[in-house]
Amino acid sequence: MALDAFNDQTLSRRAMKAELLDAETELKLAYAWRDQRDEAALHRLITAYMRLAISMASKFKRYGAPMNDLIQEAGLGLMKAADKFDPDRGVRFSTYAVWWIKASIQDYVMRNWSMVRTGSTSSQKSLFFNMRRVQARLEREAAAAGETLDRHQLRQMISTEIGVPLHDVEMMEGRLSGSDYSLNATQSVEDEGREWIDALEDDGAQAAEIVEESHDREQLRDWLVTALNGLNDRERFIVRERKLRDDARTLESLGNELGLSKERVRQLEAAAFVKMRKSLEAQSREVQHFLA
Repeated sequence: MALDAFNDQTLSRRAMKAELLDAETELKLAYAWRDQRDEAALHRLITAYMRLAISMASKFKRYGAPMNDLIQEAGLGLMKAADKFDPDRGVRFSTYAVWWIKASIQDYVMRNWSMVRTGSTSSQKSLFFNMRRVQARLEREAAAAGETLDRHQLRQMISTEIGVPLHDVEMMEGRLSGSDYSLNATQSVEDEGREWIDALEDDGAQAAEIVEESHDREQLRDWLVTALNGLNDRERFIVRERKLRDDARTLESLGNELGLSKERVRQLEAAAFVKMRKSLEAQSREVQHFLA
């Protein structure tokens, strides 16, 4: 059955007309698909239990998802169940398929409830689909007993009832308290059309900061060029190879190239830095830390 070719009413009518499989026929079809990858057997098995998938999908309409999408997801769960079903375990396919259908629908609902991921752990799923029901029951029971529960007490009772941490209850309560809003929505009628997005702070660098940073970088570059030009050729070569390369060379390799000992190269490097420090300090006190 091509699920995307029909609307939910058409799918429902076709599903209700599908054959009802007895246990023996169901088992034969399951073996044919598992052992021979018989697509005709798979199609017959899926079609026969599509009414089950549609029935389960209808129970999730209250979450605001389109019924046709819920049926699509239920159908996907049914097909996953058929692909993983082991007929040797002695369990009816419908019993096994219920879990996969429900899991597929629940994942879809949670993915589309909010642009912010609502949760994926088993405790979060349990909260999402049971929190409001449990909360309503607890409030009814408290009212019948003449008691009044504050928010903290209610959260603790929900946490105990469902078996999840209190922190998860508090987080889920906030996520279920309202739906997503567009950042392009106006804040109020008095704001003359000002949108919420206008109130967001721009984390990027501002124009003044960019210009200032560029100016400072160019100034520092000029100071360094002047300091380097105050060195002799050998000192400049050592500084360039030791500090201005991505893969700095060792004192030993420079000594071998210059015909000097490693210690002598180190002394020349230190002397070059002293000259550069003096040059930089003469140009600006702000860069004294450069060669520290």
